[in-house]
Amino acid sequence: MPVKDLGLRRAAPALTVFAAVRLLGLAVLAGWGAAVGSSPHTLLSARWDSLWYARVAAGGYGYEVVLPNGDVHSDLAFFPLLPWLERLVGAATGFSYGSSGLVVSALAGLAAAWGVFAVADLLYGRRAGVLAVALWAALPVGIVQSMAYSEALFTALAAWALYAALRGGWLTAGLLAAAAGLTRPVGAAVVAAVWVAVAAALRDGERSWRMAAGAALAPLGAGAYVVWVGARTGGGPLGYLDVQAGWGNGFDGGWAFARFVGDRLASPAFAAGLGLVAGVALVLWLYLRCVRQRQPAPLLVYCGIVVALALCASGYFGSKPRLLLPAFPLLLPVAVALGRWRTRRAGLVLGAAALLSAAYGAFWLNGSGPP
Repeated sequence: MPVKDLGLRRAAPALTVFAAVRLLGLAVLAGWGAAVGSSPHTLLSARWDSLWYARVAAGGYGYEVVLPNGDVHSDLAFFPLLPWLERLVGAATGFSYGSSGLVVSALAGLAAAWGVFAVADLLYGRRAGVLAVALWAALPVGIVQSMAYSEALFTALAAWALYAALRGGWLTAGLLAAAAGLTRPVGAAVVAAVWVAVAAALRDGERSWRMAAGAALAPLGAGAYVVWVGARTGGGPLGYLDVQAGWGNGFDGGWAFARFVGDRLASPAFAAGLGLVAGVALVLWLYLRCVRQRQPAPLLVYCGIVVALALCASGYFGSKPRLLLPAFPLLLPVAVALGRWRTRRAGLVLGAAALLSAAYGAFWLNGSGPP
């Protein structure tokens, strides 16, 4: 791959666009909150999963809730890197852990935008890189990038790991993949991408101790946490899967999600079911476009695993849009296509998308929100 300047000056347009879209989303959320009497800070930092991360940051692991049906919601389902960073920021600033999570997400969001730009710029040029970042920021659930959630942090680690792997920076790729594995279960997708990049390099005759070290480092983060959870719960290698089962999560090939969609198609919520079908079809079509675009194998493997895990998990169907946030390679074919348009036309489309994203984010957080 050719060397590209990744200095701030080259990435500045992408980072500026990302910041502008995110600030628009926060401004609309603040205005909505003033109108309905809700607290944007609470919505962003002290509801849903944000509370679980902050609780781990405050007191470590060991909290669980037993539901009336006997299911156990354990904080062991939440990987530790975000709580560790929340504790670090809290110690340095005196902020609450929830507020510290917002700081982490703000910085991680910029790092993620830079990483998305770096990958797109490397493959398709600077204009495509800026547009890919704009699209990622303006996704309908883009407000999650500004929450005390782990999506922004994970996407930053994944994007830079992929960039390093494409460039042959094996130690960097392995370390970032290990960190991604300490952030979310889908860190396995980053590990697989690094291994595919290593396999391709081996096929081409490259040999080095850095390559071997990077491949060995990649799975250590997720592996260490899963082993630790198994030892703590007494469940052995399957202990983490037992924890997820307590939350109703599992991998069933998409059967439960298909039934969920089918139930809506057969009910008065037919329009919602039709929207879900259209959404899944769009994701699959975009992935096919990625294949036809001949994206590098590490990106296709990474994106394919993220999509498969998001769509084929058996629980929390409302979470699926945000679980797809790290699948940024899906946006590269759209970014390249937009890059062929006149700047004004592309800007109008992206501006409209940003406005809709901001409005939907405020509506969503003041309603059901991202479980």
